Amino acid sequence: MVGIVLASHGGFADGIAESAQMLFGPQDNFAHVILKPSEGPDDIKGKMNEAIASFADQEEVLFLVDLWGGTPFNQANGLLDGHDKWAIVSGLNLPMVVEALSQRMINDKATAQDIATAIIKPARDGIKTKPESLMPAEEKAAAPAAVAGAPKEAIPKGTVLGDGHIKIVGARIDSRLLHGQVATGWIPALHPDRVIVVSDKVAKDDLRKSMIREAAPAGTVAHVVPLKKMKEISEDPRFGTTRAFLLFENPEDALQTIKNGVDIKTLNVGSMSYSKGKVNANNVLSMDQTDVDTFRELEKMGIKFDVRKVPSDTPENMDSILKKAQSLLDEQKKKAQSLIDEQK
Repeated sequence: MVGIVLASHGGFADGIAESAQMLFGPQDNFAHVILKPSEGPDDIKGKMNEAIASFADQEEVLFLVDLWGGTPFNQANGLLDGHDKWAIVSGLNLPMVVEALSQRMINDKATAQDIATAIIKPARDGIKTKPESLMPAEEKAAAPAAVAGAPKEAIPKGTVLGDGHIKIVGARIDSRLLHGQVATGWIPALHPDRVIVVSDKVAKDDLRKSMIREAAPAGTVAHVVPLKKMKEISEDPRFGTTRAFLLFENPEDALQTIKNGVDIKTLNVGSMSYSKGKVNANNVLSMDQTDVDTFRELEKMGIKFDVRKVPSDTPENMDSILKKAQSLLDEQKKKAQSLIDEQK
């Protein structure tokens, strides 16, 4: 595995590392070193050497530094002597680190120099403005007008693209819908060209729709559609070259979509936020009785569950989670009944 060292002036690299691991979880062969105001070149060099020594494999090392020509860069550059497989990329930002970790996760044969090449575009694409008119003209002109393989409105109805069947590369239940773990974990792992949020509720909320569209990472288009519309899309041959990742806010919407005929065989269960009346089945999944009953119905239909926040997590056992949720709900119900009995 390629070892990655983040290096910066001040605490910048520490903060970037913390943010990245909030999205990906703890990382092996991943270090961050900083140059404090009271320190000099030898100090940061020593920290880099210690970081590299902590890696299980020092053959492939990638330095991500803040400034080209700065002290962290200069010391990393000196360490490159005699290591033809190592690499440095400057201009450290979070999209760069996210892409580096994604590349390392999805391709265990990637070299440090492969990853260095792959992260340049995402690092640049991470720089955007709102309003968009503030972007330099050449950057706006370079932006792709559409995602390859996505059908355009001008394509006549009935036209068959590819084999005429949409490719659903993944389906996830996540109350937060399109957020960091999806954008930086699942999308790089599954390579969809469209993210489709399937929700009657969100489809009626213009603000949330706009935020979801803007949250789509480079190279991916995000849409929000009602449940019935998803059935139409799944049957439309114009989507035959589309790779879609579906997002559901809750298991009830996923169940109805499957009942409508959309071909989903596995559901990634990522996150279900707490609200009044729900119980915490684990640290990220909160359920009420309707949720538990819905998952059991999906189970009876032969749907498989992949309980993970991000692809690098070890899948949890859904049956155990549902049993715990049911036990907590039963206990909650008994306590509520006891209060009613006491008040009589």
